[in-house]
Amino acid sequence: MLIDSHVNLHAPQFDEDRQAVIERARAAGVGLMVTICDRIDRFEAVHAIAMSEPDIWATVGVHPHEAKDFRDLAVETLCDIARRPRVVGIGETGLDFHYDLSPREIQAKVFGVHVAAARLTGLPLIIHTRLADEAMGDLLEREYERAPFRLLMHCYTSGAGLAARAAALGAWFSVSGIASFKAAGDVREVIAAMPADRIILETDCPYLAPVPMRGRRNEPAYLPHVLAALAAVRGWSLAETERRTEDAFFALFDRIPKP
Repeated sequence: MLIDSHVNLHAPQFDEDRQAVIERARAAGVGLMVTICDRIDRFEAVHAIAMSEPDIWATVGVHPHEAKDFRDLAVETLCDIARRPRVVGIGETGLDFHYDLSPREIQAKVFGVHVAAARLTGLPLIIHTRLADEAMGDLLEREYERAPFRLLMHCYTSGAGLAARAAALGAWFSVSGIASFKAAGDVREVIAAMPADRIILETDCPYLAPVPMRGRRNEPAYLPHVLAALAAVRGWSLAETERRTEDAFFALFDRIPKP
């Protein structure tokens, strides 16, 4: 089964053809998707998609770009929402020092709230990190020492050092279409060293369309191109890559029944 672990189906880019996008994904062999929450006030839209489709699940969280609007977010709020049906992850959350759309101290504070919710719910924490390797590594190690939690480094494009630090904490990693980009040799080097049993796939649609779809709106139907890029990096067959990423996905998202 092909599984897209990170889609943004509530995005306005899909407003005109959302159902057709979902049907094209199924026709392409994508058997399951996780649609991601980026703001608490958008959760209902995200959740409605998951509730209306048997093969789509949802998360709850606040993207670091949006943290400034949720600086008083409570752990209890995330935990309460996480009890809703078909909610299987906390996030995405994290640190983004590239755009700095929220103050860094607020990003870190809101991230800590998500970590606490991941511990309490037992759900995996979906982490966005960009140009924040040292700060993210320090935060993860400090929080994990306090009490463990499960974590996914989503769309991982950061350095080998942070990857090693996260892997030492048992992190999973998701690979996106960036693995197919001509200029992404450094990303492929990190992917080649990731723990073989903790790699999963994503499109991060509508963003980051893989080669040969670059320049288009991304969608889950393009996931086979991500699969092929990962297989090439790791030297696995397509069938082995599909099996490995499926097994890794269900090991992490263990609230989702395996078909």
